[in-house]
Amino acid sequence: MKSLSQFLFVVFWLASLATVLGREDRPNVLFIAVDDLNDWVGCLNPHPGVKTPHMDKLASSGVLFSNAHCTAPGCNPSRTSVMTGLRPSSTGVYSNGDDWRVMDYTKDVTTLPDSFQAAGYLTKGGGKLYHAHTITEKALTGHLDAEPWDAFFPSKERQMPAEVTPEQWPVNTNEDFYRGRFDWSPLDIEDSDMADAQVVTWAEEELSKEHAKPLFLAVGIYRPHWPWWAPQAYFDQHPLDEIELRSEPEDDLDDIPEAGLNLIRHKWHDWIIENQQREKAVQAYLASMTFADVMVGRLLSALENGPLADNTIIVLWSDHGYHLGSKNHWEKFALWEQATHVPLILMDSRTGKEGTDDNWQLGSRCNQPVSLLDLYPTLVELCGLADPGHLEGRSLVPLLKNPDLKTGRAIVTTHQYMEHAVRSENWRYIRYADGSEELYDHSVDPREFRNLAEFPEFSAVITYLADWLPHINVRPTPK
Repeated sequence: MKSLSQFLFVVFWLASLATVLGREDRPNVLFIAVDDLNDWVGCLNPHPGVKTPHMDKLASSGVLFSNAHCTAPGCNPSRTSVMTGLRPSSTGVYSNGDDWRVMDYTKDVTTLPDSFQAAGYLTKGGGKLYHAHTITEKALTGHLDAEPWDAFFPSKERQMPAEVTPEQWPVNTNEDFYRGRFDWSPLDIEDSDMADAQVVTWAEEELSKEHAKPLFLAVGIYRPHWPWWAPQAYFDQHPLDEIELRSEPEDDLDDIPEAGLNLIRHKWHDWIIENQQREKAVQAYLASMTFADVMVGRLLSALENGPLADNTIIVLWSDHGYHLGSKNHWEKFALWEQATHVPLILMDSRTGKEGTDDNWQLGSRCNQPVSLLDLYPTLVELCGLADPGHLEGRSLVPLLKNPDLKTGRAIVTTHQYMEHAVRSENWRYIRYADGSEELYDHSVDPREFRNLAEFPEFSAVITYLADWLPHINVRPTPK
């Protein structure tokens, strides 16, 4: 297990063994990560025309956390945080270029799949679970940690299958945007040609058979990450003449401090608007969302029709939110709601069955603020894993049993060193490294159009929220 000392590993293994011996019927886990999926899904904050029936159905049969947020609005720091159970500010993993596998605060940490493997689970993973992308061949492997997986698809040397591309690209953007990969276009192909479909086909086979051990099956779905190249059939479900864009006030950016304005991709937005591409980009994102939803539906159907149907916990999450022109910004890499708010759904097929003590309130919606950092301790409790002792999140089990429970909690999202957003039930507070601030009242301003930070009457709110800021801020690793 990486470079953990033999003594610590033996202690952890013995603790896991004791836990295993104490549980005769441990649940399987289907752990679904959907890349770049923002809160437009139908069960959350539906954008006009969105079609995500399978995720919506899962939400209606599980517990939907409607105020869930990432720990970082970037693929690598967010996924590293989920896998390690540590905040970006505690590890120094702030960017997609930080290789957590060799960094001081993370290289020896017991990760989520480590904990499952040590507890006697069969660990299988496929697709983008750690950071990876499609710009280069090497990027398809990304920051894959192969050690804790008994099997990985397509292989332990490669995190993602190669994807199909247009004959010539970029089709609708230019080569300055991620070497032309920030692009969108329908393709004359079938679902089975898509890389995600290959991953899902593999996962369906795993869900269709019995296993000698309880199964931890993690599946990474790459869409709706760019490029938004998808089968023509999904674009047909979102006709261009039916695409609606939400209006925003012209002065939306006037009260944002310079540190916030510097995060906005102004050149991208200007190019997209000047070339009349925004509707096409939104259409392509919606098409990619619907494609991803179909992939989720296939996984849920395979589980429902297979031998693991009655003893499996399902977790569906996205690594961060996504801007498509709101605040003139594109992608993630910002601290506003659109970049941090994520779908998060948990469902337990054992609930209500004879002989179980599970009393989740399935079909419920929890509006309390929660973090993706909470997934690791939640699964530790649900699956009887040994607590590795370093986790910084909180178990969501109390909220699964009582979604209306008031926690009084606020959670933190970090983007870059010393730059954080604090999200409570009704407020968002942003503090940048230069000390500038933003404050939004979500009870009256859910799209964050009016920054209240400069008004003295809200100073007590800022003081309260600032108390949730991390006390440890590890400096970034020199590049």
